[in-house]
Amino acid sequence: MASRDDALSHLLDKEAIRELVLLYARGVDRNDIDLLRSLYTDDAVDNHADTYRGPAAGFLDFMARAMPRMLYSGHHICNHLIAVDGDDAQGEVYCIGCDVQPDGAGGLRQHMMAVRYIDRYRRCTDGKWRFAHREVNYDFRNLLPMTMPLSPRPAPQDDPSMTILSDRLFARGARD
Repeated sequence: MASRDDALSHLLDKEAIRELVLLYARGVDRNDIDLLRSLYTDDAVDNHADTYRGPAAGFLDFMARAMPRMLYSGHHICNHLIAVDGDDAQGEVYCIGCDVQPDGAGGLRQHMMAVRYIDRYRRCTDGKWRFAHREVNYDFRNLLPMTMPLSPRPAPQDDPSMTILSDRLFARGARD
């Protein structure tokens, strides 16, 4: 039987990993590439199904080019199972994702996805949990024309989550 201190430490590790996953979603949805770059180990791999496969650094370069084209991005995290084993952990994250982009013909298209992230996490020497390997599976994807007008994504300095919320958790940029 684990001691109370061990159980509490285990729960704190799980919560730190949950926050890591939520920060990833925030980084993509708020077009914050510096935040995203701080969430991976130096040797991380990110295999995003048929979109990108390889070192996370290359995926992040891809995202830096892709994110500005997204007029809307929303990652809605659902189930998240986590198994912690010392400084390594594994997890499965269910997510409903949506983005809106120009369709190349003067209109907009929405991309809806049921996503499963199959993750391996590692606690780094600074004590922070980071993604070591991310395998992305799309259980379904649907691409449709956008029929409703879209409000423009606010500039970072005007985004309510950054103008109203003052805690460092909600700020732009890399995490220490």
